[in-house]
Amino acid sequence: MKNLIKKIGLVLLGTFVLTSCSDDDDNYDKNVYNIVAKDADFSNLKAAIDKAGLATTLQSSGTFTVFAPSNAAFTAFLQANGFASLEQVPTATLKEILLNHVLSTEVKAAQVTTGYVSTLAKGAASSSRNLSMYINTSNGVKINGVSNVTKTDIDATNGVIHKVDAVIGLPTIVTHATANPNFTTLVAALTRNDMPNFVSILSGTANSPFTVFAPTNTAFSGLLTELNLSGLSAIPQATLENTLKYHVVAGANVASTDLTNNMMVTTFQGGKFTITTTGGAKITDAKNRVSNIVATDVQCSNGIIHVIDKVILP
Repeated sequence: MKNLIKKIGLVLLGTFVLTSCSDDDDNYDKNVYNIVAKDADFSNLKAAIDKAGLATTLQSSGTFTVFAPSNAAFTAFLQANGFASLEQVPTATLKEILLNHVLSTEVKAAQVTTGYVSTLAKGAASSSRNLSMYINTSNGVKINGVSNVTKTDIDATNGVIHKVDAVIGLPTIVTHATANPNFTTLVAALTRNDMPNFVSILSGTANSPFTVFAPTNTAFSGLLTELNLSGLSAIPQATLENTLKYHVVAGANVASTDLTNNMMVTTFQGGKFTITTTGGAKITDAKNRVSNIVATDVQCSNGIIHVIDKVILP
């Protein structure tokens, strides 16, 4: 009888222990950090968060959206940037890269739309303006042209996690130009084989920060019609080079809040144009042609982009 009672007691004790463990597992605080910590495919991300000192941030109350890179994504990132391990990544740089994966508002998969959002990261161009992220939903969800969302809506108590297949580096002017399909003609112009190495210039830090007034594809189509040219290749080399440089201001991160009426702007090309703000921000170029600034403040790590609806000419 005593042995039977002992056996029953042991069974009940075991059941209690198993139930308690199960309850603990079900009831732990499922904040962003804890979810990452429990997912084997986020072990590199957890290590990065710990190294960057962001664990407390991602455990705190909030409404975060986190685009979480997989282990394979981190491995590819380290290899592409010449790091033998995560420990070789400078902590300050790693912190901003991780924050570049985080939004301050919770965005579920059904709410994701094409366009720009602001991350929690900052770059060298501005200590006060957060970096922009471009989300393209035309074929799945692609971020900054480099990272695809592979799993969505991992719910957390302080937000939501979406898994991605690539680490999202700090975006340069070139990153955002190439990510947005509305700039394909601009990119084609910048990379035409008889142009200076604009990709190197606008992705680098020499002469930065840059302010770029970026014409849309429609703006370029309008220019070709205006000049009676058959295509981009028909624009003379000197004309195209000077025109592209005329859209760039070097050494200044000029946000929309910095624009003033009758503001005279000196460009990377050396020429000037005038900005007016009455009735909406506009540019009057050297040939007295007017272009509207139709979107503003795409913040990059080495500058800022404003979108215009007409190519301006020096």
